[in-house]
This record gives sequence, structure tokens and C-alpha cells, in this order.
Amino acid sequence: MITASNITLAYGDRVLFKDVNIKFTPGNCYGIIGANGAGKSTFLKILSGEISPDAGEIIVSQGQRLAVLQQDQYKFDKHSVLHTVIMGYRKLYDVMMEKDAIYTKEEFSEADGMRAAELEAEFAEMGGWESESEASRLLAGLGIGDEHLEKQMSELDGGQKVRVLLAQALFGDPDIVLLDEPTNNLDLDSVGWLEEFLYQFKNTVIVVSHDRHFLDRVCTHIADIDFGKITLYVGNYDFWYHASQLMRKQMRDDKKRREDKIAELKAFIQRFSANAAKSKQATSRQKLVEKLTIDDIRPSSRKAPYVSFDAERELGKKVLHIDELTRSVEEQDVLRNLTLTVNPGDKIAFVGPHHQAKSVLFSMLAGETKPESGEIEWGTTVTFGYFPQDNSTYFDSDLSIIEWLRQFTEVEDETYVRGFLGRMLFSGDESLKPVRVLSGGEKVRCMLSKLMLTRPNVLLLDEPTNHLDLESITAVNDALIDFKGSVLFTSHDHQFVHTVANRIIEFTPSGIIDRMMPLDDYLKNEDVKALRDQLYHGHHLLEI
Repeated sequence: MITASNITLAYGDRVLFKDVNIKFTPGNCYGIIGANGAGKSTFLKILSGEISPDAGEIIVSQGQRLAVLQQDQYKFDKHSVLHTVIMGYRKLYDVMMEKDAIYTKEEFSEADGMRAAELEAEFAEMGGWESESEASRLLAGLGIGDEHLEKQMSELDGGQKVRVLLAQALFGDPDIVLLDEPTNNLDLDSVGWLEEFLYQFKNTVIVVSHDRHFLDRVCTHIADIDFGKITLYVGNYDFWYHASQLMRKQMRDDKKRREDKIAELKAFIQRFSANAAKSKQATSRQKLVEKLTIDDIRPSSRKAPYVSFDAERELGKKVLHIDELTRSVEEQDVLRNLTLTVNPGDKIAFVGPHHQAKSVLFSMLAGETKPESGEIEWGTTVTFGYFPQDNSTYFDSDLSIIEWLRQFTEVEDETYVRGFLGRMLFSGDESLKPVRVLSGGEKVRCMLSKLMLTRPNVLLLDEPTNHLDLESITAVNDALIDFKGSVLFTSHDHQFVHTVANRIIEFTPSGIIDRMMPLDDYLKNEDVKALRDQLYHGHHLLEI
């Protein structure tokens, strides 16, 4: 068990937490949620001891081991994959290394023998003889095969390193596990494996995630950071969402009721204060009004943007035809002879482990790069809007936000443009910030404002939910469901893909699979399963 007792943390005038008291008990999985900047990752760092609070303390039950998902991908580059995973149980790793060092000595003394015997007993007691098989099992579940066990971490790519670090955090049955965005860079099979692992896990899990589907599947409780405090709810994310909306309605209704009562009493006082017969009543009403002064109800730190994609013109019968499209990067084929047709109303999620192929395809469709061969034919009624995964080139400028956005419209009225920025939570002086200094989430909101302003009838969206908080993801999700045009998009968010897409196109090592169905139906379809097994031939499976 781990307990936060009277935790307070502030940066200058900004208070993240004040007198937070919360207890995390075994057998439960706690999802930490909150707006961007609310302090989710900071709270995990306080729990792990990486950051010290201004006041209060973290209490871990005696003898319990706490494991943390490391965020530094380069920290273990000098170590093998196998050793990196076993380091998750540091005491076991140290015993193993000391034991092995003794056995490699050229001269083996009696003292060495006695010490080796002690270490062997300790190693066995901690489950050391099963450590390699456990590490292999964890890595296999996360898509890292045994052929990688002896490789140096420096030989792996970023996505593989993240998986190894996740295996490290789960290794050795820790009593408490702290996970910050554990589904990042995981494919659907690995996410499903992790969901099942955490569902069966008997100890304490505390996780920060923007993946609503994941939170629904694994969480027994939601810890909501808002109003400068942390409120604990029993249930998964979906339950929290409905409960919190009800609570906010009650708060609004209570405030409105008190405001109405005060207005009524003030009217009574004004009307009868000059009337001798009523003056005594008026005085008592005045005292009651003073008692009814409305409390300072802090606004929620959650502010959902208003996202709505309203196409300027309706699509005709022809949207897009791609014929024999081919493109290579650094002499490696990324796309070869891709042919497909997009129809009005299609909302296509492009999935699969070949991320570069998806981004290159979108770049070619947007006209930013050219194919080596093949044709791209847009319909005559099409106006498309492009949201690239890497938007840095759009913000290499000293323009203010409002000046930046005005580039994309012929409407000269500044109020019109400010309206779009207001929808995306840029109000007042915030719209005067230079775009060069914006955070990742702010840049995404600017790009969404651009799309709303230009009113395309086809949207090309490459990972549009990156850097967004849960409220913003939900807003974009709902807007795309309501959008009347066609959408071609990529996303790692399971719920986002399932609720938006009516067509799935998967890039596999041996070709594409194209089906008119939502994601969950696609994953359950027996014909699709058989075809995927055939096309992957032992390669790792579906990734979104």
C-alpha cells in the first residue's frame, strides 16, 4: 500500500496540490487523470520519490517494492535487453551480478565460496532461477522476441526501448507499479496483453494515460486531479466521466439556486426597507443575505475546446483514386503499387506497424512530397485539409497566434478569426503569443483551428490526438463522428479509431487489408484474422 499524506506542492503562485490525502491499496488499478498541466506526471514523481513535495509525506508499507516505468530511453544503452528487464528488481539484479562476478574469478577462495553460497540462497529465495524465463515472457507479450535478449539496448529503436522499459517495470511481481503513459508506442496486440496483465495483477497499479479505452479496461478507480486537489472515484473512466458530469451539474444548480435566493432577498430589502412595518423583516433579510454570500467555487481546470468541422461544399461522387503508388525512403520501399479508391462518406483509419508508410502516404496526398510512380487523382469537388504528424515547420515563425491563423483566411475581420481561437481555448492575450514558443498541445489546437477556418470537405489527419488531453481528444472525436465529409486518418487511440472509422486499411509486411467495418468488428472478424496470419507470416501483428 502507498499513501499520500497532506501533500502540498506549488511552483511560485501556482498551486498544483494542497493538502492531498489519498490511499492506494493492493488489488486495485488507479487511473490518474486531469487536464494538461494539472500535475499528473508530477504526482507520480512525488509518489516515486523523484520529487519532494513542499509539505506532507509519501508512506510505502514496510517491505514493499515500488517499480516505475522509466522515461529515459537512453539510460540503459550500455546494458543488454535481458539485464535491463531484470534491473526492474534491483536487489535481485545486484545479487545476480555479485554472484556471477565471484564465479568468474580466476582464484576462488574459501571466503568466495561462502559468499557465493549465501548469494545462491538469496538468489533462489527471490525467484532468481526463473528470472530469465519471466523476462522473456514479459518481452514476448510486448512484441520483443528472444532474439533480442542479448542485444544491447543501444541497438534497439525507440519503440522497442519503450517496451523493454515497460517489461522492466512489471518484472519480479512488484508490490506497487507506477506507469506514465504505458501504451505509447505499443501495438494493439501488446496493449491487449498489457490490459490482461494488469487486470490479473494482484498488487497496486497507478497509471497515467490518455487512452480512454485502456483506462476503461484496466482501472478499478479514477483519481481526478482538479480544483487543486485529487478526488477518488470508484469505477473506470467511463463511470468517472458520467459521475463528474453529474457533480458539475449539481454544483451549477446549487450556485444558481443560491444566486436566485439572494436576488429575491435583495429585492425584498429594497422594496420594504423604507416601510416601518416591514423594516424589521428587511433587517433580518439583510443578515440572511450576508450569510448566503456565494462561496468562491473554483472553476474546473478542465476546459474542453469546441471542435466542429463544417465543410464549405458538399462532396461529389468522386473523392480520391490512387493507382499503383510507389515511394521509397533511403532506398527502402515504403509504399509499392498501392491502389485504392475513397468514396463519399468514407472515414478510413490506416493501421499497421509501418508508421513511416502512413505518414509518407499522407504527405504525398497533401502534395508535400511526390511519388516515384503512380497517380493520385482528387475529385473536382474536393478541398482537403492536412494535419501532419510533425507540424514543426508550420510554427517556425515569430508571428503571433492570431497573425498566424489569419494567413489561412481571406476574411479580414479579426473578430472572426478570434472566434476560432476562442473555441480552441486561446482567449485574450493568449492569442498574442508567438507561435514559435507554443507547447505541443497548443500547436495541435492551432492546427485544428486552421482546419475549422478553411472548411475542407476531406480531412487528412496523421495522429491528430497527439499532445491532447482527454477533454480535447473527446472533442475532436465527436467532431469527426459528426463530420459529413470524408476522413483519412491515423491514430493510436483505440476508442478514437473505433468510433470514427467505418473502414479499416491495414498495412502488413505482405500487402494491405481493406475492409468496410469499424475497428472492433475488424479485430473480431474470422476471415480477417486468417488473412492477417497469412500476410504477417510470424511478423508482429496489428498496430494502430
